[in-house]
Amino acid sequence: MEYENMLIEAKKKLPQLKEKKERFEIPRVKGHIEGNKTIITNFLQICNVLHREPQQLVKYLQRELATPAVLKDKRLVFGRKVNSALLNEKIEKYAKDFVICKECNRPDTQLIKEDRVLFIKCTACGAKHTVRAKI
Repeated sequence: MEYENMLIEAKKKLPQLKEKKERFEIPRVKGHIEGNKTIITNFLQICNVLHREPQQLVKYLQRELATPAVLKDKRLVFGRKVNSALLNEKIEKYAKDFVICKECNRPDTQLIKEDRVLFIKCTACGAKHTVRAKI
């Protein structure tokens, strides 16, 4: 009986594990600045994680940052210096508005255009929501 009590006390003293690893994690922007241009080297990797076309994300970032951008040789080149923290913030906002399902919070979605309205269709739960933001 004393052994069982010692086991119970030992279990209480163990640290609680807080490893809740999200399966959907957007990679941080990797790149550098050359003169007045900002070059993002892992742009296609980010698009693959988001399951979106690169041109769509380029168009969104151009609109949000008010700067020209060109996709060259698997790299995204902005026409001015852009802070990486700002880029990461804009990409997370894009994911929230155009990728993550509002019902189940999963990234398993598709963008569907019906007439002139853009919808997010979730392949996990089947929910369908209109997109309020513009690309």
